[in-house]
Amino acid sequence: MAQRQYAHPHTFTVGDGDNLLDIAQAHDLEMEGACGGSCACSTCHVIVQDEGMYEKMEEPSDDENDMLDLAFGLTETSRLGCQVVMGRELDGLVVKLPSMTRNMQASDFAEKEKKA
Repeated sequence: MAQRQYAHPHTFTVGDGDNLLDIAQAHDLEMEGACGGSCACSTCHVIVQDEGMYEKMEEPSDDENDMLDLAFGLTETSRLGCQVVMGRELDGLVVKLPSMTRNMQASDFAEKEKKA
């Protein structure tokens, strides 16, 4: 598991259609995105700080929920950064990165099933 500590918040101006994983990586923040943003791992897990803002987002897909189940420190407002697409309705969005990530990918389970 990777640990990360940030001493202060980061603020970015982003375009409509940008996702949080791409934004974080473009600004050299430690958000792994091991699956390349294909919703097949939980290493871009973020926690939305404002429940009202969370409610403005589209519901997580079944695939996203499956990956979130593997995330360290899952909360009621957890999302995968690769699945949060920015738009005007999310202006002012604040997210927190969990203190650790767990690199469990969907392919890990496929390999275990083949061996069984």
